[in-house]
Amino acid sequence: MPLFHALIRTHHITSRKKVAHLRKAASKFDCYALLRSGGCPGIMYCKGGEESVKEWVGTVQRLRYKDFQLALKPAPIESKVIRPEERTGLFEVESVKEFAAAMEKRGISDWWKRGMEFA
Repeated sequence: MPLFHALIRTHHITSRKKVAHLRKAASKFDCYALLRSGGCPGIMYCKGGEESVKEWVGTVQRLRYKDFQLALKPAPIESKVIRPEERTGLFEVESVKEFAAAMEKRGISDWWKRGMEFA
């Protein structure tokens, strides 16, 4: 089964209530989600089966985050990309630097930079 991923940018992620909702959604849809929370910019990465990723992205949209941008739509992960075994659920980092390191570890930093408009 091919894995899919998506990248979302928002103005910020500070609401613990919304994060709790996203944590439940990641568990419900059996996907991996990484958030850069606590300030500007808010960044969200999701990985899982096609329907899981699409459902999780839909959940984020329904939460009406300020400046919501689906930077990179749900798409299959390229086969040459490193796929570390990861637990499903929601995980958080506090800085863009930590988020970038997580993308580098997965071998998708070029993809991520394109979505962030850094490249």
